[in-house]
Amino acid sequence: MKAIQVAALDGPASIELVEVPIPKPGPGEIRVEVAYAGVTFPELLQTRGLHQNRPTLPFVLGSESSGVVVEVGEGSKFSVGDRVVVVSGMGAFAEHVVVADDKALPLPDNIRLAHGAGIPANVLTADFSLRIRGDLQEGQVVVVHGAAGGLGSAGVQLALAMGAEVVAVVSTDEKATMVQELGATHVVKADRFKDAVLDLYPEGVDVVYDPVGGDRFTDSIRVLKPFGQIQVLGFTGGDIPTVKVNRLLLKNVSVIGVALGAATVTKPQLVQEQWQSLNKHLTEEKLNPHIYGTYTLGEAHKALSALEERAVIGKVLIEVKPEM
Repeated sequence: MKAIQVAALDGPASIELVEVPIPKPGPGEIRVEVAYAGVTFPELLQTRGLHQNRPTLPFVLGSESSGVVVEVGEGSKFSVGDRVVVVSGMGAFAEHVVVADDKALPLPDNIRLAHGAGIPANVLTADFSLRIRGDLQEGQVVVVHGAAGGLGSAGVQLALAMGAEVVAVVSTDEKATMVQELGATHVVKADRFKDAVLDLYPEGVDVVYDPVGGDRFTDSIRVLKPFGQIQVLGFTGGDIPTVKVNRLLLKNVSVIGVALGAATVTKPQLVQEQWQSLNKHLTEEKLNPHIYGTYTLGEAHKALSALEERAVIGKVLIEVKPEM
């Protein structure tokens, strides 16, 4: 089968389309014929050896995909023909992927495989951040940084689905249009976002959902109301910010780390539990990702480069087998 392999840590341009054996499922595992794979920021980091998960070279890239079960191992709960999304961690940029049952999630019939591939990493992380780590309540106000990106737009959609008001922070007019279409309550520009947010909510907001990091972190603290929280999801802005803890003390605010992958190490059933919780929003199609672009397997380097150039609005997919 064809797969995208990382053999050298020189960035997207160095990945290779190669032939590798089709994997076989063992007990409690399934083999999925991949229709689409989602492209995430950690995969870009992995091509340069900059992610905390550093597989031994060479390895097949890709952490999430959608497709159809074509083979089941002994004792699997799935059947041939089931439509699933897969949270594999690795190996998704390929024509076939084998995963344990607990890494596969049944896809509601009304959701296309293309949309399914764009859901797992972003929506599960948003759910872990907003619902599990943050205990978001209906009527609260959430500021979402990087709101037009994959993780940001998932945060916008989920916060709205949970009954919150959302202030989407973006950098361009084009991105503003996209998040307005998602239903964001307000949209503000990243430049001087603090003043814009406090004009809307003079007493501050309950939550700042931040996958960007960088130099906006201090101003994010300033827009929080007392007992508010900043959720740290990543650093697509490039710089890892620091915080003077006296700011937290004086305002009674919290900084919360969000790392779903690390959480599943000690709670392996967490993703399955999340999927059950999200099912209502999924079947009501409130969490369908905005698809920015679709690339072939042989164009995976272009998909990753689009992320690196910060050109993406929404979600990037790799089409492995066109949906019928």
